[in-house]
Order: sequence, then C-alpha cells, then structure tokens
Amino acid sequence: MAEDRSRGGPGSLVTRNRRRPRSTPSRSHAGDEPPPEAGDESAAERIQRGYAAWARVYDWFARATASVGGVRAGCVRALDLDPGDTVVEFGCGPGVNVPALREAVSPTGRVVGVDITGAMLERARGLAERRGWENVEFVRGDATDPPIQGGEADAVLATFVTSLFPEPYAVVSGWCELADSVVVAAFAPRGSRPANAALSAFARLNGRLFDAGARDPLDQLDARTAAARRALADNAETVTEERYLFGTITMCAGHRSVDGRDG
Repeated sequence: MAEDRSRGGPGSLVTRNRRRPRSTPSRSHAGDEPPPEAGDESAAERIQRGYAAWARVYDWFARATASVGGVRAGCVRALDLDPGDTVVEFGCGPGVNVPALREAVSPTGRVVGVDITGAMLERARGLAERRGWENVEFVRGDATDPPIQGGEADAVLATFVTSLFPEPYAVVSGWCELADSVVVAAFAPRGSRPANAALSAFARLNGRLFDAGARDPLDQLDARTAAARRALADNAETVTEERYLFGTITMCAGHRSVDGRDG
C-alpha cells in the first residue's frame, strides 16, 4: 500500500510497501471466524469506506472522549515506554493518542501512526503540523500487513481496532513479531445489561464496518476480543489485563524480554 508520510519529520521508519496480505497460521483457533467469501467487500475496503465517511465526526468524538474512563492513559502506561523509544500505533485515526505517546517517549523518541484511511491521516497530519511535532510520522498502511520490520519498534499500540478484523489472532500474532511490548484495547461484551445494550446498538448501527451481518454483534465482538487476547498469550512472556467502563472495554498488554525475542 502506498506510503503516506507526514511532512518535515525525520527519516521514515517505513521499510515495506506492499498489498500482499500477511500469511496466517494454518491451524484454526476457537473463536476465529472464516475468511469472507470470494466477491465480498474486503476488510480493508470496508474499513476505509466506513471511517472515511465519518472522519470528521469520529475526530470530534474521539477527542471529546479521550480521557473518559482512563482507557487511553492506561494503554500508554501499559506500554512501559522509555524516553527515546519508538512506538507504532495501528489504526491511529486522527491522532488522538499521539500527545500521550509523545510525552512517554520524549522528544528523543518517535511515534509512528499507521492507518488505512486517507481522511483520518489528513486530520492526524493536520494536528501534527499545527503543533509542530517533528518526531511524529503518519503512514498509510494496512495493520494486517504492517509496513515495518521487526526490531524497528519498541512497542505497538492498537485501540478499538481488532474488532474490525475477521482473523484478529493472526493479525495480533504478527504485531508480536514487531516489538517487545504490544498493547491492545477492545470492546468486551457480557458486562452490565445497559452497557451490553449500548454496545449492541453501536455495532448494529455500524453493521457494515463490523461486518456483523445477521450474527449477534455481541457474540462477534466477544469472539474477536478473545482471539486477540489469545494471540498475546501465545506470543508474549507475560500478559496483563485491565477492565474499564463497567467492564465493557478490556486492555491487554503483552511483554517479552529482549533476550526472549533474540533467543
């Protein structure tokens, strides 16, 4: 997929530029879903179409709710970033998480936002330009086939992205090959009844985005969140989990040591 970089920043971290999807594990995992039938709209096309249409509204909503429930702050804290680190955020959207990530890595570190939707990246790039951020780069790319190589990033973050993927286990497993710390926040149904009702209504309202179809949207959200958590458990040395907003959002953090990755 074509690179799409912010202007004026340091040399690009991006080292790959391709459309070929990442290969997925041959064995199946309980809770994963079969790939879409031939001829169906691809996940990438579905995500691009959905978020491009709502880029302006999503930008406003994301900024207005950035501190609600402490989810975003908890994700950045769980990344365990040090000054000078490089962190990659998949599904960065309009860049809502970037200020907190920049603060964590300091001016000597780097933040790379990856998103598949051009309209979202335009808004993120505009934010970076207005604030004069020189250590931030935004790249147009597919989170299922990351445009970076393992060892180039210290940490990976994805908030509310894995619910969009038909095969989140394979995607998150791939992220674990790129960095020692991977943090994923996702919807977690089966909490309180009011919260479940709100999540179900949200998923049905955005049925095309989540490709829920005739399936129970809560079942699908639950399965995809569980698959992402399982991928961290299978690929990281330690996994921690925290719940937010009455249990409707879960944050899972996977960590492995440098020795563990090299050996």
